[in-house]
Order: sequence, then structure tokens, then C-alpha cells
Amino acid sequence: MFSIGDFAKHGRVSVRMLRHYDAIGLLLPARVDPFTGYRGYEAAQLARLNRVIALKDLGFTLQQVTAIVDEQVSAEELRGMLRLRQAELAAAVEEAAVRLARVESRLRTIESEGRMPSDDVVVKSIPAVRVARLSAVAEGFEPEHIGPVIGPLFGRLCGLLDEAGLTAAGPGLAYYEEAEPGSERVRAFAAVPVNAEPDPGYGFEIADLPALPAVATIVHRGAMDDVLTTSQTLARWIDSTGHRSLGYARELYLELTEDPAGWVTELQEPITTA
Repeated sequence: MFSIGDFAKHGRVSVRMLRHYDAIGLLLPARVDPFTGYRGYEAAQLARLNRVIALKDLGFTLQQVTAIVDEQVSAEELRGMLRLRQAELAAAVEEAAVRLARVESRLRTIESEGRMPSDDVVVKSIPAVRVARLSAVAEGFEPEHIGPVIGPLFGRLCGLLDEAGLTAAGPGLAYYEEAEPGSERVRAFAAVPVNAEPDPGYGFEIADLPALPAVATIVHRGAMDDVLTTSQTLARWIDSTGHRSLGYARELYLELTEDPAGWVTELQEPITTA
């Protein structure tokens, strides 16, 4: 028989927690001295304590934990609860990883402030180009909104091009427009240059993108989720040289590798001349 203090040490929990579990009937002492009120616990009760703590750490409420350890739910129901909680935790971990990547990207951008390699920016003209394209609306221009939209668009477009027997006439590109006036929603276009005439049988649109007489360009190396530092370098250059942006930058994918860290992308932002 262990005192409540010793049992707490062996269970790696607090005495206060054990008292609470006693009060709600979740883990009763094996014995309570009728004269002193001291609680006594047996080593065999560690098994129940371990289950209680494990279920609690999985996010179950104490009411649910009580039902589970008292076998008020079937084994099938318990498996379903655990699978659901497993999926919830996996989703939370994935979301946390995405948020961490965004924080790291923003931190790198902050650390680069004040360093503006202007020789990385080149002004040039972009000729008109005929493209096959698909589009969809993203809720905003933040990477967490754009990435889940533009990636699948390119996947669908490449599959449709194969079905149509068309090959790319140049590197793919993405470009963006306001979805509605005054809205933060953005229409994202996935496009691939092609030498083809429009055909209603295609599952995509053939469009001619107009020439751009002046664009400020900069090369980004790495995943597009980490483009913030590069795009803000371009923005600072545009502002410092007296130019004015005329819209969203195009993204020309010069090199795509299996690992996004090896991607090479040219940002092409239309500007007015100084």
C-alpha cells in the first residue's frame, strides 16, 4: 500500500490530480483510513492511472475517460474514438508544421531587411505568348491560400495536355488577377505555353497573353511557399527606383525538381518606366 504522495511519485502525477480523480470517482484510493482520512493506493492501480493519463493526453474529456476505463464503451467504439483522435492530432501536427514554415519564412524576410541586392533585379520586356490554362479562385494571395489552389491546377492541366496530345512550348507560368473588384479573393491561373489553336473539345482554355513592355524580374530559388523574401526585395527595388507596379507578378517556373528546394522561378512584375 502506498501513500498518496508515494503513489503520485510512481505514477509521475501530482497529488492534487489524484485528489481530483478521487473526488470525481475516476480513480478511487484502495483504502481510506477512517480516522485520519489518509488515502492508500495499491501498485495494481497504476495500470488504471496509466490508461487515464494516456487517454487524457489524447484529448479526451474526463467524462469520456471515465466511460472508457470503466468499459462503458465497446472495443469497436473505442477504436473509432482513437482513430478519430489520431486523425485530429495528425491534422493539427500538419497545420502546425505549415504555420512554422510561414513563421520561418517571415523571419528570414525580416532578417533580410536593409539588404537589397539591386543587381539581382533586371528590367526587360516580355513578348506575347499563347498558353493553355486553367484557373480557380483562392481566398487570398497568402501562400497558404495560393499553394493549395495553383498546385492542383497544374496537375490537372498537365494531365489534360497529355490527353490532347499537346506538348509544352516553354516553361509553365502562374499569374493572378483580382477575382472581384475590391475583394481580397484572387483568381489564380496555371498556364503552359503551347502551339495550338483553340478547340472546344479541350478541357482547358487556349488564350493569348499580351506582351508586357516593361517588367521588373528577379530569380527566386527554392519552394514558392518561401517566396516572400524575394518578392519583397523586388517590391523595395520598384519603390526605391521610382517605378510603379501595374499588378501581380507572373511566376515563370524555369526549373522544377522533385524537391521544391531546388526550384528556380523568375518573378515578373509589370511596371511603369521611371
